[in-house]
Amino acid sequence: MRWRTQSSIAIGGDGADYALINASPDIRAQILATPELQPGRAPRDTGIAGVVLMDAQIDHVTGLLMLRESPRPLPLYCTARVYEDLTQHLPIINILQHYCGVEWHEISPDGRAFKLAGVDDVEFSAIPLISKAPPYSPHREDPQPGDNLGLIATDRHSGKRAFYAPGLAVIDQTVAAAMAQAEVILVDGTCWHDDDMARAGVGTKFSRDMGHLPQHGDGGMLEVLRGYPDARRVLIHINNTNPILDEHSAPRATLAGLGIDVAHDGQLIEV
Repeated sequence: MRWRTQSSIAIGGDGADYALINASPDIRAQILATPELQPGRAPRDTGIAGVVLMDAQIDHVTGLLMLRESPRPLPLYCTARVYEDLTQHLPIINILQHYCGVEWHEISPDGRAFKLAGVDDVEFSAIPLISKAPPYSPHREDPQPGDNLGLIATDRHSGKRAFYAPGLAVIDQTVAAAMAQAEVILVDGTCWHDDDMARAGVGTKFSRDMGHLPQHGDGGMLEVLRGYPDARRVLIHINNTNPILDEHSAPRATLAGLGIDVAHDGQLIEV
């Protein structure tokens, strides 16, 4: 079984700089283990042109604290809902103001295009997802557009697209359209069964209740991904109770038969 750190991805073009999508608590180890992420142009240099947050979940935002020694205010792209959570309820942004500072860029969850300075070859847009705000958020049980995003990254030269959605509970028409237009689909692979945690004896929470569509069963993620056979399909944000992490398991063989990948550390995907 291959060991994995927590989920983040980096998206870049032809230059050395890239957009960091979500800031995993393992971000320091990930940068150190991946030479492409560390240009080494100066002390404490990284290629991070900005951080784009899909939500305010702890496993997607606590890595921001590891970036506190940035030599300039950290460009942070997120919705107003996420910014509220990270200033009022889990005040990571407030903490960073005592270190490098934060330069906030608001994302509109309506498909409107935006760019990151230094990542000029890529255009980004965000769509709302039906999922859950973090457990600490006062709107955990009242999800609204902006709590959870799917990200579309488009190569400005080729027009090819990648779609990224690590926390996804429902495939609505907007999500289905984004997946249909993408050459690469990276989507929620948290749980195989709805009750993975109970089966593993480590908890009682159900996948759907946490805002994650399980892979197995009627209406599950595998059934969805079968509808996009021409795209490269990758499951990401995989919980440690998910049996697909075992390369010799029956669920992993099912994925192989469908041509669906399981994300791993250091994986490079060209669009």
